[in-house]
Amino acid sequence: MEILVERGASRGDCVHKIVKKYGIYFNILKEKTIPKSFLGFIPERVEVEFCLSPRRGPALQNGDPAILSAYPGGQLRSMKNAAAMTAAIPTTVPAAMLREDTTLDFEEEKKRLIKALGKNPDQVFRQVQEQEDKEETRQILFDNQQLIFDQLKEIREKIDSKAAPKEDLSSLIRMSQLLKLNDFSERYTANLLERARKEMSLETLEDINAVQDRFLEWIGESIKIFRVHDRYEEPGYGGGIGYGDGPGYGGSRRVMVLIGPTGVGKTTTVAKLAAIYGLGNLGRGPLSVRIITIDAFRIGAVDQIRKYGDIMEIPVSYVDNRRDLRKEIDLHREETDLILVDTIGRSPGDSAKLGEMQEILDVCGSKAEMHLVLSAGTKTGDIEHTMQQFEPFNYQAVLLTKFDETRHVGNVISAMAEKDKQISYVTDGQDVPKHIKKASVVWFLTNLEEFRVDREKMEKRFPSGEADQFQWS
Repeated sequence: MEILVERGASRGDCVHKIVKKYGIYFNILKEKTIPKSFLGFIPERVEVEFCLSPRRGPALQNGDPAILSAYPGGQLRSMKNAAAMTAAIPTTVPAAMLREDTTLDFEEEKKRLIKALGKNPDQVFRQVQEQEDKEETRQILFDNQQLIFDQLKEIREKIDSKAAPKEDLSSLIRMSQLLKLNDFSERYTANLLERARKEMSLETLEDINAVQDRFLEWIGESIKIFRVHDRYEEPGYGGGIGYGDGPGYGGSRRVMVLIGPTGVGKTTTVAKLAAIYGLGNLGRGPLSVRIITIDAFRIGAVDQIRKYGDIMEIPVSYVDNRRDLRKEIDLHREETDLILVDTIGRSPGDSAKLGEMQEILDVCGSKAEMHLVLSAGTKTGDIEHTMQQFEPFNYQAVLLTKFDETRHVGNVISAMAEKDKQISYVTDGQDVPKHIKKASVVWFLTNLEEFRVDREKMEKRFPSGEADQFQWS
């Protein structure tokens, strides 16, 4: 017995091919499924092993469709159209016609089948075959589209994995960790990381030191320093540096008003500024300084500032209303270089009290320097809220205190950048006149924890000139 093999898309397809080649007298011995190729270009196939029956009738010549239609299994390449073919063949067709092995005379049964169907069986075959071809074509197209889509997706994933592994594996992750360590806000951090992805090449991202230097430059660019000469060179301020609105406010005279919430160290900072400018620690002779306080609310506040004044031999005045404040300024403006005004600490949420204090301070004049005093240890969100609540005072700068009580500066840098505000002074201790300095970009950068800072390079990038000194005019 000779064993033959045929392959096709399905069992029905194999049977169709066998009938076309050898006729309908055969027996299927074995069937197995051949999986699709490794890359998926060759779809899944079916392989059948068969032998020819010894009781063979007339062989099929040239694929006679009439004989094919007489054998249902030969024309069904899949089971999808089994129902359609069954419906097309009447139940009057002899059961022997539906068996693979039969001794009926083909020509005779062909005629009987034609009579039973009422039409030539090849018409039924062609209709079923055309429908099956359409369905198979659609399935092949779908399979090919899915294959192409999967391959394109795989290629894209490989390209993406090669395009950005460096930035995500080391340098930017490290920078994100350093920014978080220094309490930079999430928004500030996200902006820096996004800028790095847009502006840095892959080669630069591979060099962690180069990335750190670039981030330090960007952080430095976001820090704005208040400079006295910039303040008084604004339009409408005339040629000199002064305060107030009336005549005689020219020369080098200044009014500095310190505002802010309770407990941030305004009074101690006023004493430090009075000592710096009034005791001649600038490499020049002492300036004429006077302190005015309107803080009678806090117990011992007036006594505290007067004690400082007595020690430094700097006069101190106390007022509690706008008329007396205006009178005090007018009385001493001619012979005083610097008038420092200490104010009542107010809660950012107490709008009524803030309005009362603003009404009093209005008499200082539009040219008075308004400095908002904030503690460096305050959370970024609270700093931003306080700055927003004090916005009606039209403060020109922020004075940051108590850096000795925190290790991080990222929170204040983030808040200042978010609100686009300048920084005037920083304090880092209680000693008078020590522990106060003019704000500078390099000071903030060198106080970033675990950053590798090339101080010489940063000083060239952000030259402060006399900013670190207590320049006057």
